[in-house]
Amino acid sequence: MSGLNDVLAWLGEGPEPLVYLALGLGAAIENVVPAIPADTFVALGGFLTVVGSLEPGWVFASTWLFNLAGALVTYRLGYVHGRPFFERGFGRHLLKAHQMDRMAVFYVRWGTPAIFFTRFLPGLRAIVPVFAGVTHQRFLAVAAPIAVASAIWYGGLVWLGVLAGRNRGLLLDLLGRVNNVLIVLALVAATTIGVWWWRTRHPRDE
Repeated sequence: MSGLNDVLAWLGEGPEPLVYLALGLGAAIENVVPAIPADTFVALGGFLTVVGSLEPGWVFASTWLFNLAGALVTYRLGYVHGRPFFERGFGRHLLKAHQMDRMAVFYVRWGTPAIFFTRFLPGLRAIVPVFAGVTHQRFLAVAAPIAVASAIWYGGLVWLGVLAGRNRGLLLDLLGRVNNVLIVLALVAATTIGVWWWRTRHPRDE
């Protein structure tokens, strides 16, 4: 808790442009390190609009734009380097060619809603854009659902931070409750994906 107090103190007293930048970078990191959720940075930014001098609109814009940019960077990396990685070396043992083909069919059929809904799920929201790139999905078909879903989610989190007002404990409690539900949903989805991966390891399972 003392570490959180130090962070809040720095964010509350630091130069506003630097604080917006820090919140944005914090929201973007999730796309590379899923264990560091962007949600906390967004909600704390909303909280600091009440206890500090930050503006909700700028908190939303910085966290949303940085997170969106991070997701699209991972999508592009998957687009350029994904197939070569899975076609040779260690990668070919993780995802086989026929699994890649089935995944591409899934993205063509269900890609937009899948990308949209997984943006609300911790962990999965960082992985789905990568494999959209690996299967060479169109840029707009990936960017649009990410942008809309992230705008809805981060707008709600900023509002949650503002609603919590000066009660940091309430903010963390509400954020924890929401994330617990989302983590359960993400685990269910991840288990489903794991079962699919295991059952489709061999072409005969087609």
